[in-house]
Amino acid sequence: MPILALVLLFISASMHALWNFLLKSADEKYLAMGWQVILSGLFALGFLLFVGLPSKEMLGFAVISMALEAVYFILLCIAYSDHDFSLVYPIARGAAPALLVLWSAIFLRERLTAGGYAGLAMITLGIVSIGATTLLNNHEEKPHLKGILIALSVAFIISVYTFVDGFAVKHGGALQYGLSMFVMIPTITTPYITRKYGWKHFAEVWNKKRGYLLLGGALGLVAYMLALFAYTFAPLSYSGAIREVSAVIGAFLGWRFLNERMGGLRMMGAAIVFAGVMVIALFG
Repeated sequence: MPILALVLLFISASMHALWNFLLKSADEKYLAMGWQVILSGLFALGFLLFVGLPSKEMLGFAVISMALEAVYFILLCIAYSDHDFSLVYPIARGAAPALLVLWSAIFLRERLTAGGYAGLAMITLGIVSIGATTLLNNHEEKPHLKGILIALSVAFIISVYTFVDGFAVKHGGALQYGLSMFVMIPTITTPYITRKYGWKHFAEVWNKKRGYLLLGGALGLVAYMLALFAYTFAPLSYSGAIREVSAVIGAFLGWRFLNERMGGLRMMGAAIVFAGVMVIALFG
């Protein structure tokens, strides 16, 4: 695994974790997420005016990825609304890297080493361990079939859009591709949010949290662009898993600033994730 890719993915994961931390601090998380998507798109549009559009082929991939990420956004909104997020997020983020390995092996012919598979397994186990503590501490929220199905659906969508993005940027320019994708996503997510919750409610969130939302929009854009650059020259199977280090960083931020319990299981999960990354770095 190239060292530069590791650095880019760690920075990306840190920014993604901070983006999620800002989202956690909002009262209306799904509405805040909607604003952050809009702002990421506006920032991307500003850059796209200078760098130009991608090729028609790359634009086609961007449309597919945009549609998948919009579905991902809507599924997360459903999870927030149904109070299943503590179940959905750890399962989704833990299962997605395993599915991504499958797509990469079938369509990109990536062949991983034994150390690579061991590292991926460790990262998945660590992420699930971290997420499970949230669920275990929430005694009122029990696992049920609907939540598990949503979680697996989210995992599937994450793995597919990550694969589409990785495949695309390995065959064309990552900058124009990523920016155009971010510009298009709000065209689907914004009508969904405003129809479901109303413009008035949506505007109230902007008036209360615009500073957080602006920062979150910028972080979301830069974080994913860095990941796309890493995908251009690093194995996608490893890259997608290492990016999930954001779950560990997010758990730390929640413990440090939101008074969430870290606990022994989360500490162990964090250690397993970082050990998995090191195994991939040395033996992948």
